[in-house]
Amino acid sequence: MTLFAAIRLPQEILFGKGQRHALPHIAERLGKRALLCTDERFAGTAVFADIVKTLEAASIAVLIHDGVQPDVPSETVSVCVQEARTFHPDMVIGIGGGSCLDMAKCAALLLSHGGQLKDYYGEYKVPGPTLPIIAVPTTAGTGSEVTPVAVISDSERTLKVGISSPYLIATTAICDPELTMTCPPGLTAVAGADALTHAIEAFTAARRGNDPLLAQKHVFIGKSALTDHFALLAIKLLGRSLEKACKDGSDEDARADVMMGALAAGCAFGTAGTAAAHAIQYPAGALTHTAHGLGVATMMPYVMNYNRSASAAEMAEIGTALGLDNANGDEEELAVAAIEEIRRLFAAIGITRTLADLGLAADKLDWTAEQAFGIDRLIKNNPRPFDLDAMKRLVRAAYDGDLAASAI
Repeated sequence: MTLFAAIRLPQEILFGKGQRHALPHIAERLGKRALLCTDERFAGTAVFADIVKTLEAASIAVLIHDGVQPDVPSETVSVCVQEARTFHPDMVIGIGGGSCLDMAKCAALLLSHGGQLKDYYGEYKVPGPTLPIIAVPTTAGTGSEVTPVAVISDSERTLKVGISSPYLIATTAICDPELTMTCPPGLTAVAGADALTHAIEAFTAARRGNDPLLAQKHVFIGKSALTDHFALLAIKLLGRSLEKACKDGSDEDARADVMMGALAAGCAFGTAGTAAAHAIQYPAGALTHTAHGLGVATMMPYVMNYNRSASAAEMAEIGTALGLDNANGDEEELAVAAIEEIRRLFAAIGITRTLADLGLAADKLDWTAEQAFGIDRLIKNNPRPFDLDAMKRLVRAAYDGDLAASAI
């Protein structure tokens, strides 16, 4: 028997229009005191006021921290935790984009185990369960509502850093597509492209085998039968509806598809992991100060073409999930068509075409490649191996916009 699968998910995932109204019932099962992490913009909305009102009507005391900033600077987590310690919350609720959900995870971690965030950087550093976390995303992209990862910015480091542990998986994820209806086209595009990149990298990740200790020692463990299921669902939904949602934000069906796609992509990559596109984005994003989703999506067609020689079968399945015609049954032809369709889709929603367009300086290409090559947890997940020269060629190809050169 060679079939292997592994997956880690919240205890409960709720998806659908109006599901945010279940929040008080879920919260009252966890305690009577809730720390709410959100950002200043969402805290000023009528929807947020209504959420707080329903929690208080359920006799849940609420402490609001509305100071979440993009990319979660580590010092802001300390501020949140200091505010919350004397409140003694029974749970932490993250409401907003991925940064709000990551703040909730980090706050729950420090409130439960103390210390500093840097004590937990890396994999499996969290010593035990945290306060229960309820994740309520208002964007469709990061998948943080179901993943075991929190990403933060540390002023002492050039690159963003991650804390990865199954203990950071939310107890409950509530995904209500109505909360994304006012998301502007640019953010819809960048977040959705991030989700599609998650799904593609999870589906094409290296297959590690069935070592019984693999999942006990590593958070990202490569593709498996279960992660493939979620990844293909995400690719199908995002492929058919992301462009629609960007063009018409009032399209409820498209919004639901995109949010379900982002959720499914999170379910996939939270165990399978991501690979080279993410590895290159970390240094490229640090230098260009551009959105994470924009960077990984810029890289995705070039990384797909680099990996095509090792993952033609998976690329062809991606083409099928995207609804591409394969009348003659040629796997290689369908794989190439899948890459071109991803390139077309990203261009249609405004994703930058090259690293040069992203703003990366030509004299930083080698540094970017060196930094990316050093992110072992992602590079070892890539289906086609790298050496440093190969990474430099890929980064150069993505800078020049030379898709053909990315396969060399």
